[in-house]
Amino acid sequence: MQRRFIGRLAALCLALTLVPAWAAPEAPDALVRRLSTEILEQLRSDPAVKNGNIDHIVALVDKSVMPNVNFRRMTAAAVGPAWRQATPDQQQRLQEGFKTLLVRTYSGALAQVGDQTVVVKPLRAAPEDTDVLVRTEVRGRGDPVQLDYRLEKTPGDGAGWKIYNLNVLGVWLVETYRSQFAQEINAKGIDGLIDALNARNKNNAAKG
Repeated sequence: MQRRFIGRLAALCLALTLVPAWAAPEAPDALVRRLSTEILEQLRSDPAVKNGNIDHIVALVDKSVMPNVNFRRMTAAAVGPAWRQATPDQQQRLQEGFKTLLVRTYSGALAQVGDQTVVVKPLRAAPEDTDVLVRTEVRGRGDPVQLDYRLEKTPGDGAGWKIYNLNVLGVWLVETYRSQFAQEINAKGIDGLIDALNARNKNNAAKG
């Protein structure tokens, strides 16, 4: 039950990024606050999301989530040291498999969004910091739930803040998957992990 609860909260955490990124840079806590408000409204009003339409959810993620998340860094951190030995093709397949795993595993939780609100806590960071922790609480029925974001400031033309890790009830999403992925890599290598991700995704798709 606790794993299922954490999974649903992780889904909500991931879902809070499902809106287009603004062109103008925002402070990281302001970004999280805006995304939280907008996506909660979107989840409550979108019938396809509430009904768990997986194709709709996948399309929504492809269009909206990636501009706000450094998913390459998230996947690399989940894979661990073996990422550096993977070929570009293997890295791309790992990203695709990991994204599908997250979306399909947690898509059902998106329909659970109800009267929750998100409170962003004061940011403890210096103006020159490029890596920050934004702490929030999800409030609704029951006790408030810890929901934290790790963000990095990206340079260049697309400068802005991107999420690269999520913490739900003290459990970091990337570290949770890293321990699972390490077992597959140690047993069967990178291709073994890719095969395991594909098999798991196929199984999840068969279950609907």
